[in-house]
Amino acid sequence: MRLLSDGARGWLLPGLAALLFPLVAANDYHLTVMATAFIFAIATLGLNLITGYAGQLNLAHASFMAIGAYTVGILSVDHGWWFWCALPVAGVTSAVLGWFVGLVSLRLQGHFFSIFTLCVGYIIFLVIEKWESLTHGTVGLMGIPAPESIGPIHFDGLAAQYYLTLAFLAAAIWAKRRIVNSLLGRAFIALRNSEELAEAIGIQRMRTKLLAFTLSVFYAGMAGGLYAGFARFISPDAASVNLTFDMMIYMIVGGIGTVAGPVLGAVGMSWLTQSLQFLQEYRFMVFGPILILLVLHVPQGLVGSLSVGRLRWQFRRGRSHAES
Repeated sequence: MRLLSDGARGWLLPGLAALLFPLVAANDYHLTVMATAFIFAIATLGLNLITGYAGQLNLAHASFMAIGAYTVGILSVDHGWWFWCALPVAGVTSAVLGWFVGLVSLRLQGHFFSIFTLCVGYIIFLVIEKWESLTHGTVGLMGIPAPESIGPIHFDGLAAQYYLTLAFLAAAIWAKRRIVNSLLGRAFIALRNSEELAEAIGIQRMRTKLLAFTLSVFYAGMAGGLYAGFARFISPDAASVNLTFDMMIYMIVGGIGTVAGPVLGAVGMSWLTQSLQFLQEYRFMVFGPILILLVLHVPQGLVGSLSVGRLRWQFRRGRSHAES
């Protein structure tokens, strides 16, 4: 009997590399880059759920991540809540607000849904920037406390926070695999492929899309809460649509509609961006063509292309065995 499925075994080597990374990291800056990439990988997993699996492009995703970050920031800085109490509230707050936004926006189709969510994201950005009595306005929230110790485990150090974000990423990947491999995940894919056909086989269109949207923004809210506890400072820029576009790039490069793609994209693109920092503002002249080439020649993303290549290899091997 196999203890792990083929998909789960594929995560063992990357997981082991992630566990050993702090031992080989040259400095704290590398740990910070990797931990930040893990947090954005969690948010991108959520974006991939609504976009890659359910076929709805949500351009307000970073704003829901900001809602989670501000929920943790406001509760811990202004009201003295513990981080561990504020963090689940961050995910629930984003999910509840996302449910109401999805209830209205998901009645629209295609580009109209994306434009609507773009407007919602900008409204959230303006609310965060202008509601100074609640969000501290353009000054932002400073001095957000680090997560409190759990027994003998302390989270004051950077290495401990790195492992904390890694643990949440592992939990997010596990939950995502459970969702997409369930009947619910099959319903998401059916809606992405053809909403009319999905309805014909008994899938309730609105309820299923609304569930996908709510789950996706819950991921964003949790990632935002983690980011607040890690960075200790947040500003209205956390709700910028540019961050949504960054997550879209992570998702497309890694492999849209896959579980591993957003993680690979977030980690790989974060390091690529950091490696080109020495070019300063000219780095985008290198970064842009690389991205265009990837999209043109690897349209299914790195993970998607590897999966297609493996299926083709298995098909050819099976056919050769049948002929011999």
